[in-house]
Amino acid sequence: MMSNIYRNKKILPFFLLPAFLFMAVYLYYPFFMNIISSFQNIRVLGEAGGNWNSPWYANYAEMVHDPVVGIALKNTGIMILVTIAGQVGLALVLALMVDNIHRGTQFFRTVYFFPIVISATALGLLFNLIFLYDKGMVNQFRELLGATALVDWKDESHALVTMMLPVMWQYVGFYFVILETGLNNIDQELYESAMIDGATRWQRVKYISIPMIRNVLCTCLILAVTGALKVFDLPWTMFPKGMPLKTTFLTGTYMYYQTMEAKNVDYGSALAVLIVVLGIVLSQVAGKLFRQRED
Repeated sequence: MMSNIYRNKKILPFFLLPAFLFMAVYLYYPFFMNIISSFQNIRVLGEAGGNWNSPWYANYAEMVHDPVVGIALKNTGIMILVTIAGQVGLALVLALMVDNIHRGTQFFRTVYFFPIVISATALGLLFNLIFLYDKGMVNQFRELLGATALVDWKDESHALVTMMLPVMWQYVGFYFVILETGLNNIDQELYESAMIDGATRWQRVKYISIPMIRNVLCTCLILAVTGALKVFDLPWTMFPKGMPLKTTFLTGTYMYYQTMEAKNVDYGSALAVLIVVLGIVLSQVAGKLFRQRED
């Protein structure tokens, strides 16, 4: 009886239609309207598009000559590398370490995942206090170690590191949980057989653990690459308007700045299209580089 229900494919569209309509109204329609807005002259958010730009591709031509777009793309590229190495790489190391202990596993899972639960805005305010020039925690710690000169962690030479460290720290737990779940699904008999054959702990990690979670690791890397393009809330809280001197803009924060602060909605729409195109291209490249295997 139950098997006959699953074989009947005719009723599937009725179940898929509500979800499709929801996505069409709240995802695809705004996306296509955003593309149209990028060719129109709009200065107030929520205002209907009036005249078309002259020429119609003016916003996209401006992006080519806008030096801040180059800064945002460069910073986003650095963020992608930091995300791959700092988030996924560190999460993999932590997952392998936790997988090799017998007590306290649940404790470490909770501790590492906890930053995801906290609002990114709250984390931004927290790290603003940590990196304060005067009486901030980092500078106070340096004073205890004997340093006499205070460091402005938000100046032009330190701003990127100050911004990217909290972003990296926040999402380590997210990838840690995914990788730890993949490690838990590995049959323990493989490790027992390797131990009988005299394999060391490092050899078990190299030849069993990492190959067995390759597909999970590839998924994490693709998520990390595409997610770095959409980072917004924590960097904007710590460095609003790209301060100092617009050197800390990312693609997401610069799009928000143009739309909400500079009141240049059509240019912000063009930047949003750029982010989507970059996301599609990078996801395809990452998918080919980190291709999953059936075996």
